[in-house]
Amino acid sequence: MRDTFIARLLRHALADPSIVLITGDLGFKVFDEFRAKCPGQFLNAGVAEQNMTAIAAGMALEGRIVFTYSIANFSTLRCLEQIRNDACYHGAAVKVVSIGGGFSYGSLGISHHATEDLAIIRSLPDITVFSPGDLWEAAEATSACIATSGTCYLRLDKAAGKPTYREGDLFVPGRMRTVRGGTDVCVVVTGGILEEAQAAADTLATEGISVRILSAHTIRPLDAEAVVEAARSCTAMLTLEEHTLHGGLGGAVAEVLLDNGVMPRRFRRLGLAGTFSSIVGSQVYLRQRYGIDARAVAEAVRSTLAGPTCAV
Repeated sequence: MRDTFIARLLRHALADPSIVLITGDLGFKVFDEFRAKCPGQFLNAGVAEQNMTAIAAGMALEGRIVFTYSIANFSTLRCLEQIRNDACYHGAAVKVVSIGGGFSYGSLGISHHATEDLAIIRSLPDITVFSPGDLWEAAEATSACIATSGTCYLRLDKAAGKPTYREGDLFVPGRMRTVRGGTDVCVVVTGGILEEAQAAADTLATEGISVRILSAHTIRPLDAEAVVEAARSCTAMLTLEEHTLHGGLGGAVAEVLLDNGVMPRRFRRLGLAGTFSSIVGSQVYLRQRYGIDARAVAEAVRSTLAGPTCAV
C-alpha cells in the first residue's frame, strides 16, 4: 500500500504544486522519485512528529495541501494534540498518513502496533478517516484525501486484500463497497485484513455458506445505509478489524444499527479484545494468535450462524 500511495501522490503533486509531503525521518528510498521530481514539495521534519504536524497545519492554513507521513502510532497518537487543535479545529488541509496499520510492524512490539488509532482518530470532530482494503482502494483513497476538504487520516497496511476492482467501480468516500455478494452472512471489514475475510469466504463457499463482504474503506463517515441494509437482508453480521474492539469498526457498526433502530438477527465483532498486543511476531502470526485470521473468521461465521439470535 505504501508504494501505491506514493505513486498516486506523485502524480497529483506533479500537477499541483500546492501539494506537500512531510516525513518524520523515514521512507527515504520510497520517496527517491518524489524528491527528485518535486524537490520543493518535500520536507523531512526529523524524528519530531509533533513539530511535523504543527508545520503541516501552518502550511495548510497558507493554502497548501500537506501530507504527513510516519509509522501509524507516531503520526497519530504521538501528536494527537496537534491533529486535534492545529489541524481539525481549524479545518486545515492536513492529510495524516500512517504506514503499518494493525500488526504490520508485528516484530517490533506494542510501540509499533497500531491497534487503537481508528477508535481515537474517528472520535475527533471534522476529520475524514480512510482505511483502504486493497491496492486500488489505497490509490483512490489518496486521491480522495486531496479532493476532501479539511483534515483526513489515511491508514495504510503492509498487507492488502486480493484485487477487488471491477470495471466501472467508483471510490466514494463514506460509501462501502460490496467486494463479494452473499446472503447468509455479511462480513464488514476495514484495512488489509480484507485478505483474511476473502480467504474465509472462499472456504465457507465450499460448505454452501454465502458470504457478503463489505469493504469499509471509510470509517468516518461510516456508510449507515449499507450497514442497515446488510443487517436486514443477511442472517448474520460480523465485523473484522486488525484493531481493538473498543471504539473501532465493530463499535461504529453497532452504533449505526442501534441509532437506526435495527437489530441484526445475529451479530459478532472480531478484533483485539481488551488487551495490549504484547506478543511479537509477523503480521500473519499475530493475526493467528489473536483470532482474526481466515481460519478464525470462518469458524466465527459457522458458530454465529449456529448460535442464538439477538434478543429483540
